[in-house]
Amino acid sequence: MGTVVLYSSVSVDGFVADENDQPGPLFDWLTSGDVPLDASGALQVSRVSHDYVRPYWDQIGVTVVGRHVFDLTDGWDGTPPSGIDHVVVVTHRPAPEGWDPRAPFHFVHGVEAAVARAQELAGDRIVEVAAGDVGGQALAAGLVDEVRMDVVPVVFGSGKRFFGSVDAQHLLEDPDVVLPGERVLHLRYRVRR
Repeated sequence: MGTVVLYSSVSVDGFVADENDQPGPLFDWLTSGDVPLDASGALQVSRVSHDYVRPYWDQIGVTVVGRHVFDLTDGWDGTPPSGIDHVVVVTHRPAPEGWDPRAPFHFVHGVEAAVARAQELAGDRIVEVAAGDVGGQALAAGLVDEVRMDVVPVVFGSGKRFFGSVDAQHLLEDPDVVLPGERVLHLRYRVRR
């Protein structure tokens, strides 16, 4: 099975969105460079960020998100983002009315079942779990192998926390990646078992 990674861009004070679910400048680093990150050319980052992020993105097979993120993005119009093969949505509700059942989205009740389904679909590729409440639940359940953060130089003061409502201590190993890019600091930690 592939590695399970908890991931997002995050403010210095640990938020993935403000109180209104807006990312503010958290994704500005994705357009702050001169090296295309994807085929669209819309995302342009520094060479350092490209050489770190592109190989990671290429290894992702499945992303796990909560229903809230799914609804905020309108389900990416049925097409998983960034070339990912499948999206597993943690939800207590069925797919939206009129949702195309052929779209590679899987609606699963509970984070444990969602990660298990994602691992089946991903095979030996990475399962990425979006930070926030679902990511925090996956960490608390012992399902996360590593934490990746793209730390952006902004302080939100309040908002949606990277680890959601995690209320217990979880030890991480020392960072094995600390890489400054343009308007971002890339960090990677293994979860201590």
